[in-house]
Amino acid sequence: MRKSNKMLSALTITTVLGLTAAACGSDSKSTATTKATTAPTTAGSTVDTTAASTAETTTGDSTAASTDGSTAASTDGSTAGSEAATGSSLDPATVTACEVTDTGGVDDKGFNQSAYAGVQTATSTLGTKGDLLESKTDADYAPNIQSFLSKDCSVIITVGFNLDSATATAAKANPDQQFAIIDSAAMDNNGTPDDFSDDVALPNVRPLLFNTADPSFMAGYLAAGMTKTGTVATYGGIDIPPVDIFMTGFLNGVNYYNAQKSTSVKVLGWDGKTGSFAGDFTSLDKGTSLARGFADEGADIVFPVAGGVGLGTAAYATSSGKISVIGVDTDQFVSNPQDAAVYLTSVLKHVDNAVLDTITNVVNTGKPGASYLGTLENEGVGLADFHDFDSKVPQALKDELTQIQADLISGKIKSVES
Repeated sequence: MRKSNKMLSALTITTVLGLTAAACGSDSKSTATTKATTAPTTAGSTVDTTAASTAETTTGDSTAASTDGSTAASTDGSTAGSEAATGSSLDPATVTACEVTDTGGVDDKGFNQSAYAGVQTATSTLGTKGDLLESKTDADYAPNIQSFLSKDCSVIITVGFNLDSATATAAKANPDQQFAIIDSAAMDNNGTPDDFSDDVALPNVRPLLFNTADPSFMAGYLAAGMTKTGTVATYGGIDIPPVDIFMTGFLNGVNYYNAQKSTSVKVLGWDGKTGSFAGDFTSLDKGTSLARGFADEGADIVFPVAGGVGLGTAAYATSSGKISVIGVDTDQFVSNPQDAAVYLTSVLKHVDNAVLDTITNVVNTGKPGASYLGTLENEGVGLADFHDFDSKVPQALKDELTQIQADLISGKIKSVES
């Protein structure tokens, strides 16, 4: 278990808006794994192409602010409509979407797999092509991107905040190549990576961003309403802003429940500034160990924000019967059927829809489109069904969650403080 000492503060807010500090990329050479478009489709990640296309036109006209308050990348998804009117449409058969995964791999039952489901859906519904390179370690990021630069990729889609630096470097050096990146804005730091004041958006990079704090807030409220021990827990894979934001939303949801109900449900694993992290997104053993530790401290509901590590927590929940789990990214009741019965719900992040929308824009306009922000309102994020727990969740609690969702959308409730 690794403890984080990083202050969340402004990074939390700018992650939701999509402008975050660059993560470390590597130029080390490493052997990469290549898969064709026959890689497994994410279970339970069927893409609603209508939702995918409307998500970008209903985001609104907000503009993301950089850490110093200056204006940066627009999150107005409606821009894609104007691009469609003025851009040049392409023959779908000539469009190839190339995905570089993070270290969790394409079979992580999470956001890497969901991203590739978007590529596959574009292949089956639009007639485009897809290609995939999996990153086994962070040393693979830059070489994988470089490998795709030598191929005929219409858009290179990099999956995750950790690929920020490698993506920004490649995009700046190759202005004619189109990119999209999940969970980051891949800003040009102008040679000063620790000084955000001069960061500028790269015109050939589309950020695919998600306000995951809101559904995580709902998950925290739900957990507080369902715990029998009065203690719940959360932990992360790696201590980076896109992980921390889930955990902060969850913590704030529990605290909101406590304030509304005059209760004192305790959250283990994250206090808003420091917490518990596995150190990676792949180790099932760490997920089991963390879950066991939380259960020993009295937690009966655990929310892992850790990719494949969370599957170890679900396995522990199944074998021990001591905890239930809140999944992340995909509906893990569906994507992880062997442990389906332990999932109370999942915090959904529809990466597949955002990727499909991006490829659709490339076909229609030759470009991936303006910055995308998935929200509760445009169904880019959400809370999954309760499945086997449905009869166990009181109707009053379900009604409260419905109202909380409406209040989050309207801004009456803030999942994180600005």
